[in-house]
Amino acid sequence: MPDTAPLRLALLGDSLAAGVGAADARDTPGPLLTADLVAAGIPAEHRVFAVSGARSTALAGQVAAAGTWPQVAVVVVGANDLTHAVPVAQAVAELAAALTALRATGAEAVLVPAPDLSVVAHVPPALREFARTASAQLRTAQTRAAAAAGVAVADTSAAAAVFARDPSMFSPDRFHPSAAGYRVIAADVAPLVRAAARTALGAA
Repeated sequence: MPDTAPLRLALLGDSLAAGVGAADARDTPGPLLTADLVAAGIPAEHRVFAVSGARSTALAGQVAAAGTWPQVAVVVVGANDLTHAVPVAQAVAELAAALTALRATGAEAVLVPAPDLSVVAHVPPALREFARTASAQLRTAQTRAAAAAGVAVADTSAAAAVFARDPSMFSPDRFHPSAAGYRVIAADVAPLVRAAARTALGAA
């Protein structure tokens, strides 16, 4: 008889992984990605280990808290490293160590890297190019670290373009995504999560 136990999906990282800004919990990353897995025929459950405000340095504690529970983990991190001007080398070293520890538990993983903060409405126009460049530098370094750890990286550039032109993607705080914004992000991440789930379950 096939194993019908639900796939165990963990959300690690910062407020974007936790879903801050969505008015309804069903519109946060955990439920959205879990629902997508179920629709694809993969029974799943999720737990959130992410903490609002977390930087990359917090990932080690979250990985330890998750332990061997996750079969697939989605790691969303970088925004707070950017807003707190954490040096790229430091943030990426902390991320790399956490991803390596996560993979050592046997979990598959998907990284959602630093967002493009230049699309945030309250970033002054004079600082947007700086924010765009800083975001891209961190995202590029994160992508290299993830590749070295055997972790898939979500391409959220299409989502960033939607956020840049549509204010409804943001919650009332004008920083975190709204329910609609989370749905756009989840659509970019979900295919990688499905692939990771199939790998974790040993499916072709």
